[in-house]
Amino acid sequence: MFDGLDATMLARIQFAFTVSFHFIFPAFSIGLASYLAVLEGLWLKTGKEIYLDLFKYWRKIFAIAFAMGVVSGIVMSYQFGTNWSVFSDKTGPVLGPPMAYEVLTAFFLEAGFLGVMLFGMDKVGKKLHYFATLMVAIGTCISAFWILSVNSWMHTPTGYEIAANGQFVPGDSWWDIIFNPSFPYRLVHTLMAAYLTTAFVIGGVAALHLLRNKMDMRARKMFSMAMWMAALVAPLQIFAGDLHGLNTLEHQPAKVMAMEGHFDSHPDGAPLILFGIPNSEEKRIDYAVKIPKMGSLILKHDPNAPLDGLDTIDDDKEPPVGMVFWSFRIMVGIGFAMLGIGLWSLFARWRKKLYDWSLLHRAAILMGPSGFVAVIAGWITTEVGRQPYTVYGLLTTADSVSPLDAPAVGASLMAFVIVYFIMFGAGTLYILRLMNKPVTGTEKTAESGPIRTAGITPAQEEQARGKGGNDAEWGIEQADKGEGA
Repeated sequence: MFDGLDATMLARIQFAFTVSFHFIFPAFSIGLASYLAVLEGLWLKTGKEIYLDLFKYWRKIFAIAFAMGVVSGIVMSYQFGTNWSVFSDKTGPVLGPPMAYEVLTAFFLEAGFLGVMLFGMDKVGKKLHYFATLMVAIGTCISAFWILSVNSWMHTPTGYEIAANGQFVPGDSWWDIIFNPSFPYRLVHTLMAAYLTTAFVIGGVAALHLLRNKMDMRARKMFSMAMWMAALVAPLQIFAGDLHGLNTLEHQPAKVMAMEGHFDSHPDGAPLILFGIPNSEEKRIDYAVKIPKMGSLILKHDPNAPLDGLDTIDDDKEPPVGMVFWSFRIMVGIGFAMLGIGLWSLFARWRKKLYDWSLLHRAAILMGPSGFVAVIAGWITTEVGRQPYTVYGLLTTADSVSPLDAPAVGASLMAFVIVYFIMFGAGTLYILRLMNKPVTGTEKTAESGPIRTAGITPAQEEQARGKGGNDAEWGIEQADKGEGA
């Protein structure tokens, strides 16, 4: 099955497979932890049971996603010792301490308060429980801080010295290592990606339940909050992504050349290639659809600014253009689709149709998993675009791998594939089954069990339902006073 692949390529495939599985869980749990903190805070502030019902609903899903993220993360550190021992040895003095701080700060913070958050609501005071929820949310962000600092250093290494034995060792300031040039951009971009990923999952789940019952107050509240996040954060994410791209152009120009598909240099202004088929053998983009000079306008803010191409890079130092070219377009395309949903939701609010337009709800369901696709595509763009290096410009991937035989790496790769699909497939299926169930609370109808809007009497709800169609919001507005809008 792995004929023709050497140990280095198999180790790369194994790492890509396991980190892709791992990445989707933190991308969800970071945003969901913050959402839980918001929900509990709103419950404590307003006293409305609807926020508590939503908190309890998503808390169970968070616990499962968090657990799968922890388990898959353990495998990542295991691989550094087996498949990438040379990399670990050479970079350990620089990357080891920040990873240890991630455990001592973020992981211990999360582990210390997670039990209180999950099981302590009826055992501790409300304020202490909310403090625990906040600590878990803050812990997920601190974890992202340290991990992204380490990964960013591999892209833009600073503050190091190279010892006589070839190891990277800290220089005069840890500040230069931790806050390396690409780190601030990558941290902001990744955290907002996590929040958008969570928002669209919540929006998709809410839209599913709105299609089943437009009078479902809890689904309305979820959908409203998710669409606010999409409308507000999606444009900020696009702006942050542009800044991140400019930073990448400064420090990793070959990656941007691959992202843009610029095989040739453009001394009088580069076009923006929208689509095409990269042809690495002939060094061109076949069937390219492009806008003249737009590439220079975006990257240099000057349509006539010159841009170098991959013809200025040695062939053995070029990243794989095809994969980087397409993964970048998938990420950007999803980002603009998220922006479109956010703007659509604003228009629906203005027309007072946010909970009535089935087409918007179906689009939200379709976009539910889009954040996961976008973060994986972004990770591929970032990591594959760094090739052929593990530490950009200093340590190649070929020189980082452990001295292993290809059959040994291939066997472990197959074992990971089988175990991952069984374990995480089952966990994901269980999460989807939980999402398929409506949010329930203490109040239920006597007939079918789905929720009645908290704070609305049976007579008010009957009056609201009796009005039908778009006018059926009257009874709900009596309890919510426009908050859902």
